[in-house]
Amino acid sequence: MTTFFKTIVTILVLLIFSCTAYYFYDGIYNCQEFIPETSNIFEVGRGQSAAEVAADLKKEGVIQDPYPLLAYLFVTGEYKEIKSGKYLLSSRMAARDIAAALVNGDTAKVNLTFIEGWDLRDMAQYLREKNIGTENSFYAIAGFPGEDYRESITPAKEISSKFDFLKDKPLKAGLEGYLFPDTYQTSTGTDNNEIISLMLANFGNKLTSQMKNDISASGKTIYETITMASIIEKEVKTLTDKKIAAGILWKRLDSGMPLQTDASVLYGLKRDSADKIYLKDLQIDSPYNTYLNRGLPLGPICNPGIESIKAAIYPVKSDYWYYLSAPDGTTIWSKTLAEHNAAKNQYLK
Repeated sequence: MTTFFKTIVTILVLLIFSCTAYYFYDGIYNCQEFIPETSNIFEVGRGQSAAEVAADLKKEGVIQDPYPLLAYLFVTGEYKEIKSGKYLLSSRMAARDIAAALVNGDTAKVNLTFIEGWDLRDMAQYLREKNIGTENSFYAIAGFPGEDYRESITPAKEISSKFDFLKDKPLKAGLEGYLFPDTYQTSTGTDNNEIISLMLANFGNKLTSQMKNDISASGKTIYETITMASIIEKEVKTLTDKKIAAGILWKRLDSGMPLQTDASVLYGLKRDSADKIYLKDLQIDSPYNTYLNRGLPLGPICNPGIESIKAAIYPVKSDYWYYLSAPDGTTIWSKTLAEHNAAKNQYLK
């Protein structure tokens, strides 16, 4: 072999090596800017191999070539570390960035915001709109809103043993009142069971040991307290007003006076708390009708925020026995029924 021929072969080998090295380097470390950018939700199944994942990524158009990704995973020793789940991946991502997401389990996230005062019906509809399960699958775990659980032939899934604050909840009662309203970040593809577990765990964190001790010292149960908190959440707005309203409602209970709260009646009728209530509504027999029945309604009527829970635990005593909400949201307090009727004529006519 002549020196010239050897030189040509060497140059060709070096050229092939350089091109191969550049091919892998570019595929692994550089964003693919020449490719039209699309974002895909890509799912990795349990037990899938690196080769299977890479092939699926190519098939779905996330990557153009599986080899840079596979090479990177094998060189780094991470080819067996890919986590299952749903990932938000871009067609312009470098193989190294895709590998990092898959190995670190950096699954696609979704933010879910539940509003203070929402009941189970509101939450089920919201989750359905977010394409997370169906309303019935939510109710199967959390219970059906506004129903008499004592007569239910399909009671909610019983999970009281998992959370100590649920231990005094009636056996067939649902989770109304305990699904703490907040913003939750969870993985795309989550289900109702996971969301409900997150909300219950958050409730457990918010209801401190001191609060539980104070509830016990008051002679009330957590279930009774959360039921009261749910009424307060629907009836008044500010923390100051909530504490005064809680004092009034507990005082009515202690004196044997009906609570007479419109929000609980409307809940039993499966209507929005902002709806106008009519005299005929107050005559409908329901365990949530606090005009016909003395004592607390059958259970919570919504899922209260922390201010309403604290107001139910730490009410403020006053000389008031009545209140109403004016159209502008102001709470009007009255000491006597005559004062209350005068306030209704002034603000609600």
